[in-house]
Amino acid sequence: MDIKGILVNVFTGDMYPVQVEFSSRIISIKKINEESPVYILPGFIDSHIHIESSMLCPSRFAEAVVPRGTTCTVSDPHEIANVMGMAGVAYMMEDTSVLKVYYTAPSCVPATAYETAGAVLTAQDIKELFTEYGLIALGEVMNYPAVVQGDKAILGKIEMARQCSRPIDGHAPGLSGEPLQKYLYHGISTDHECTTYQEAQEKQNLGMRIMIREGTASKNLTDLLGLKYETCFLVSDDLHPEDLKKGHIDTLLKKAVSHGIDPVTAVKMVTINPASHYKLNAGAIAPGREADIVIVDNLKTFSVRKVFIDGVLVAQDGKPLFSASPTPVQTTFRAQKKLPEDFAIPSTGGDAALVRVIRITEDQLYTAEEQHVVPCSQGRVLPDTPQDILKLVVVERYGHNRIGKGFVKGFGLQRGAIATSVAHDSHNIVAAGVSDTALAQVVNAIIECGGGIVACDKTCKVLELPVAGLMSHEPLNTVAEAHRTVQDYAGELGCVLQNPFMHLSFLALLVIPELKLSDRGLFDVRTFSFVDVIV
Repeated sequence: MDIKGILVNVFTGDMYPVQVEFSSRIISIKKINEESPVYILPGFIDSHIHIESSMLCPSRFAEAVVPRGTTCTVSDPHEIANVMGMAGVAYMMEDTSVLKVYYTAPSCVPATAYETAGAVLTAQDIKELFTEYGLIALGEVMNYPAVVQGDKAILGKIEMARQCSRPIDGHAPGLSGEPLQKYLYHGISTDHECTTYQEAQEKQNLGMRIMIREGTASKNLTDLLGLKYETCFLVSDDLHPEDLKKGHIDTLLKKAVSHGIDPVTAVKMVTINPASHYKLNAGAIAPGREADIVIVDNLKTFSVRKVFIDGVLVAQDGKPLFSASPTPVQTTFRAQKKLPEDFAIPSTGGDAALVRVIRITEDQLYTAEEQHVVPCSQGRVLPDTPQDILKLVVVERYGHNRIGKGFVKGFGLQRGAIATSVAHDSHNIVAAGVSDTALAQVVNAIIECGGGIVACDKTCKVLELPVAGLMSHEPLNTVAEAHRTVQDYAGELGCVLQNPFMHLSFLALLVIPELKLSDRGLFDVRTFSFVDVIV
């Protein structure tokens, strides 16, 4: 087979008309003297995305992104691994079709020792994932304090990756100075958590490859403009279904170019740069490379016309030329229904209490610790809706009946409650509400459907996620519509955030500062220790 167009040469940065001959791999490239209305690009690589965050099982995810020019992802399945362990990784690999998904071995299952997850992966498990499952790297090492402090368990996993000659992905938000250098000493080579140019520049100066992230919850592209792009990747990390409907790597390229990044440079950040780092035989149009090819109209909007994977035409004009057959999976929920009194926070006396409150900010995963006075009644500390201080709970789902309790500010909810079983990374149920009664209603709705995203008041709007409480078997449009319905209902209840469930899902992630909540209690990420709700 052959195609003609303007080749974007990611090795030299040149562009010129060519005829490309290929089968499953590129056979030859011949310069021609014909003008062409289309450009020939290597298939796009999202080198850091959690497929689970799309709420689509891998086969449905492929249906959504391949027509957008994505031919390959590097994906850390630590979300489902925290729920199902090795079986979760096996499920993701079994359900993957057409799209090339290179999985990394989850390094933090559980993410920390301060929460309850559904599984534990040891250094020997990591070795098996490399040698028996063929995983290509060690997934993001989120527990950076443990690395800096020399924790033997996490260092054992890192050493296993080194012995197996696998790259080691990082996750080090705000890490700087001597602690950063201790972290890098162990061979960690990437970071996707930079939120300022200064942070990214320091890490880049020390040899890290910076993943410039533009996802649903965190959008860092504009803050990181001006870096040395030769060692940067453009990634999405986490994308909700509504955003996935708008596009994937194609939209990242469009946005990068609109902010002044040279189009060829942008293309390199989603092709040859990650392919070279992860030693993939892709990322370029060259003899012997896998024939993963994208045909686009131009280098401004990157409108995708055709997509080839291993030389096979798999999508055209925005439509997949294949269909998904999702793999079934059994429920993983072991939680019992709750009563309102299960969520009570006892007071220490008086009609008011000074409490620690998690403060959230739109478009950022970082939270702040604030202190506010809230009312007490009948021996219980209460939320304060006029102050926008809601009750926040994390309900453990694996059969141990633990409940973490705290307060959160920033949702704006005036009535009812919202909840999700997508709660990074242990994926217990996290819920915020105006009262204990509202919390019981919404948590029980999650338990009844075996996982999902719910907003409740007089009625409940539900997006069911039966695959580990994380993903659906339904197509993108169906999931996006259901998710939009739940989000709109949260807005009717007063919520002021554009993506309330994304923010809710990260409030249990104990590795992003400052204050978070686990099923075992309120957690200060700065000191990596539990703190009391009541000051």
